[in-house]
Amino acid sequence: MGLPRSTYYDAPSRKADDAEIIATMMTICDEFEVYGYRRVGAELRHRDIIVNSKKVRRLMREHDLQPKRRRRFMATTDSDHDNPIFPDLARDRVVDGPNQLWVADITYIAIAAGFVYLAAILDAWSRRVVGYAISRSIDARLAIAALKAAIRARQPPRGCIHHSDRGSQYACEAYRKLLANHGLIGSMGRRGNPYDNAKAESFMKTLKVEKRSRMSPPIFPTSSTRSTTHADYTQRSAT
Repeated sequence: MGLPRSTYYDAPSRKADDAEIIATMMTICDEFEVYGYRRVGAELRHRDIIVNSKKVRRLMREHDLQPKRRRRFMATTDSDHDNPIFPDLARDRVVDGPNQLWVADITYIAIAAGFVYLAAILDAWSRRVVGYAISRSIDARLAIAALKAAIRARQPPRGCIHHSDRGSQYACEAYRKLLANHGLIGSMGRRGNPYDNAKAESFMKTLKVEKRSRMSPPIFPTSSTRSTTHADYTQRSAT
């Protein structure tokens, strides 16, 4: 057709000067205090401002917009047990509808009196929460409560895959029996590899980092506040 290659590429929706870019970046970093330059760049694109990643990094450094450090890591997975391990059925699996693949994970949430644990199950297709439970204990009862909530809410068909890490909560006899009784097929990722359960890990990170980073003080003052706030956030993720 005699047209240059650049004709086929869309131009940015609008051009912004450095002052507008910096102001928008400051707004993003105030709202999401732990965002690094990659996530800031992605958020700029969501706001219709296209900026090269190297420029985003330079501007963040020049204007002291460095992300806050995260709290010390706390392990929630105990894979040192003698219970059976399910094979990994979720790797490279493509889902095209709900209730084909569920992903489960457990995390901790800081409160003024210490911390509590959250177990959540997500539908891998919609990435919506289908069941969750909150407790001060991280034993199998927490994971079972979340699974029962998911089963009540979704009534999954037989053959739905339930994927998790190799934690003892998911490998115990009571949890495996509950899966079998409802026709769910167990699946577990490789040991020490969080990428095998990336969807669940990503949700937990978003819940802990983005939701809590907007709150002041950064930890919840009471257990009741914690339950209400996180239940509200998780329920909105399920709708």
